[in-house]
Amino acid sequence: MTADVLTPLLAGVPLLLGVAGLLLPPGDGGRDRRRSAALLGITGAALALLITVVLLIVVDDPVEVTGHWVTFGDLPVTLGFALGPAALYVALAVTVVALFVQIYSVAYLHDDRRYAPYAAQVSLFTGAMLLVVSANDLILLLVGWEVMGACSYLLIGHDRRLPEAPAAAVKAFVVTRVGDVGFLLGIAWLGVAAGSFRISDIIEHIGAPTTALLLLLAGVAGKSAQFPLHTWLPDAMAGPTPISALIHAATMVAAGVYVVFRLFPLFAGSPVALSVLGVMAAVTLLLGALAATAQDDIKRVLAWSTVSQIGYMTGALAVGSPAAALFHLLTHAAFKALLFLAAGAVIHAAGTNLMSRMGGLRTHMPVTFWSFVVGLGALAGVPPLAGFWSKENVLVAAAHATEGGGPAPAWVGWVVWVAALAGVGITAWYATRLLLRTFFGFPRSRAEQWSVGFADASYEVYEEPEPHDPPGLMRWPVVLLGVPTVLLGLAAFLPGFRTALELEEPHLGVSIVLPLVLLGLGAGSAWWLWQAFPGADPAKALGRLRPLFAAGFRLDALQDRLVVRPVRALAQGVRLADERVVDAAVEGTGTSTTRLGTVLAAAHRAALPRAAVAVFTGALVLGLVAAIYGATS
Repeated sequence: MTADVLTPLLAGVPLLLGVAGLLLPPGDGGRDRRRSAALLGITGAALALLITVVLLIVVDDPVEVTGHWVTFGDLPVTLGFALGPAALYVALAVTVVALFVQIYSVAYLHDDRRYAPYAAQVSLFTGAMLLVVSANDLILLLVGWEVMGACSYLLIGHDRRLPEAPAAAVKAFVVTRVGDVGFLLGIAWLGVAAGSFRISDIIEHIGAPTTALLLLLAGVAGKSAQFPLHTWLPDAMAGPTPISALIHAATMVAAGVYVVFRLFPLFAGSPVALSVLGVMAAVTLLLGALAATAQDDIKRVLAWSTVSQIGYMTGALAVGSPAAALFHLLTHAAFKALLFLAAGAVIHAAGTNLMSRMGGLRTHMPVTFWSFVVGLGALAGVPPLAGFWSKENVLVAAAHATEGGGPAPAWVGWVVWVAALAGVGITAWYATRLLLRTFFGFPRSRAEQWSVGFADASYEVYEEPEPHDPPGLMRWPVVLLGVPTVLLGLAAFLPGFRTALELEEPHLGVSIVLPLVLLGLGAGSAWWLWQAFPGADPAKALGRLRPLFAAGFRLDALQDRLVVRPVRALAQGVRLADERVVDAAVEGTGTSTTRLGTVLAAAHRAALPRAAVAVFTGALVLGLVAAIYGATS
C-alpha cells in the first residue's frame, strides 16, 4: 500500500513544487524570495530522494499503479507507473544529482536575478526525468520526455544577455525536436500494433516492427546526443555549469539510454535495429573522444566526453547487454556530475573556462584538485574507481558478442569492441591533458578583465583573481559525489545490486589487460608530451588534425550545408510561391471582382436614352441569335 501511494509521488512532488516555484514573482526580490525559491527547489529534490530510498527499502517486487486517463478511439491511455529495482537505482542517481545541483546552485548563482525561475525549472526538469523513469505508459513517458526538452531550452538559455546562450538553447530544442518527430511516430506505431500504450502490454505483444524501433532510435539519438544528432550538446555549455551537471550526468542524455533499456525485449528481436544502434554508438564514441582531445574550454572537454561515454552505454545495448549499459549509466552519473560541479568551482575561482588561462591551481585548490583526480580517474577507467568496473562490463559484453549467438550480429560486437578499446586510450589521453593543463605547471595570465564564468555569473573581475576552493555550499556536493565515484563500482560485488540490474558477477581475468595497457599508453603519452615540452599544450601533437577535432569534425558546417541551407531555400521558395501564386490568386480574384463591379456600376448609372438604346440593342442581338439558331436547326 505504501509503495502504491509513493510511486506516483516520486515524479509528482518535484513537478508540483516546480510549478509552485514558477508562481513566485519575477525579479530578484531580495533574500526572502531567493530563500523561498531555494527552499522549494531543495525540498522537491530531497523529498524525491527520500521517496526513492523508502521504495528501495520496502519494494521487493516491481510495483505497478494504473489508472485510466483517456481513450483515443479503441486505444486506452493510462496514468500508469511501474518501478522495479533497476528503475529505482536510476531514480536514486537522478535525485541525488538533482539535490546536489540545487544546493550547489544557491552559492554558484548567488547574485543571479533570475534564480527563482531557474530553481523552479530545475525541479520541473527533475520531475520530468523521474516521470520518464517511472512511467508504464508510452504517452505518459512522452509527456515527461517533452517537458524535459522544454526545460532544457529554458535552462540552457538562462542568461539571456549572452548571445550564445539563446542560440544554444534554440539549437538544442530544434535538434532534439527533429529526433522527437521519429520518436512520436514510433510510439504511435507500437501503440497501434499492440492495441495499447502500456509498456508492459507492448513488451508482451509478440514482435515489433523494425521501422517503429528505428523511429524510436531517432528520438534516442536526439535526446542522448548520439551521432548524427549530437551537435547540440557541446553548445549547451552556454548554460550555467550546474545545469551541465544535471543534463549531462543523470537526466536528459541518460533518458534515451533508459528508454531503450525499458524496451530492450523489443530491440532484442530486431537485429537490424541493434545493428543501427551499434554503428551509431561506435561512431559517437570515437567522435566524442577525439573531439575532446582538442578543446580549450574545460566544459566542452567534459561535454564531448559525455557524448563519448553515452556511446559506451548505447554500445552495450547494441551488443545485447542492457545490464552493462545501466551500470555505466549509474557510474557515469556520479563521476560526470562530480566533474562538472568541480569544473564550476574552477571557473568560479579562475574567472575563465579556458584551460590556456589556467595552470598551477593544484596548490590553491586542493579539494577541487583531488576531486578532479578522482573524477577523471573514473572517467578514464582507472581501477578500482567506479568507471573501471562499469566500462569493463561494456568491454566484456562486446567481446562476448563477437562470438555470435547473441541478439546482435557478430560484426556489431566487433565494431563496438574495437571502438570501445580505442576510446579507452583516447579518454585517458584527454583526461590527463585536462588535469595537467588546469592544475599543473605555471599559472598562466588571468590579469585581463572578463566576466567570471561562461554564461554562469554576472559579476566582473577587475583584479587578478586569487584562486581558492569554493565555499561550503559548492564544496560539499563535490566532495560527497566523490564517494559514489570511488565506491559505486564495488556495488557489483553485492548480490542485491547485481540481481536488480541483472549483472553478472565481476571477475578479473586477462580481459582487463588490454584496456589497462591502452589506458597507460594514453595517459603516459599525454604526460610525456607535457614533460618533453614544458608549458606546451599536448594537443599540439595533433598537428593539422587539431582544428578538425576542435570543430567536432565540422559536422555543424556539414549539417548547415546539407540540411539547414536546403531547408531555408525550400522555405524561401514556399514563401515566394505563397506570396506570388496563392496570395496573387486570392488578391487577383478580389481585384477582378472590384473592377467588374466598377464597370457594372457605371452601366447602371447611364442616362435613360442610352439605357434604352442598350436594351433595344440587346433585344435585337438576342433576336438575331434566336433566328440563326432556328434556321440552322
